[in-house]
Amino acid sequence: MARLLILCVVVLALASCSASTGAPRAQRSEFEDVPVPAGLTLDNSRTTIIESPTVKAARLFYKSRIKPDSLAVAYRTSLEANGWRHVSSTTSANNGTVQVYEKPDSSLQVMIYESWYYTWSEVSATRIVARPSTAAPSR
Repeated sequence: MARLLILCVVVLALASCSASTGAPRAQRSEFEDVPVPAGLTLDNSRTTIIESPTVKAARLFYKSRIKPDSLAVAYRTSLEANGWRHVSSTTSANNGTVQVYEKPDSSLQVMIYESWYYTWSEVSATRIVARPSTAAPSR
């Protein structure tokens, strides 16, 4: 019984090491022009994605251990490099930083705030993917 227990512990230890030493995965972004800074991990349990024939929207939650100020600069730099126009930024002690961006047919909001352990990034984006038809119904 002791050998079986030792074998199980060794197998679990090896499995956890191999899972953590793989190449870093590219972070998920629902929009190709919304880059995700390095060091962020997507929280699928809090993320929502909505797609319709005319609109695509996503609310993605990322956690990290990056300082909020550094993360805000990383987001702004990478988003502006991808053609997003910075509209506004607001920072408060209680609510963190909110950045707002726009592009034709697209809007984006990035909220960065701290919890007791993680720095959270909430990325909310909407994009018109097709204009609704305005043709009158045929008779």
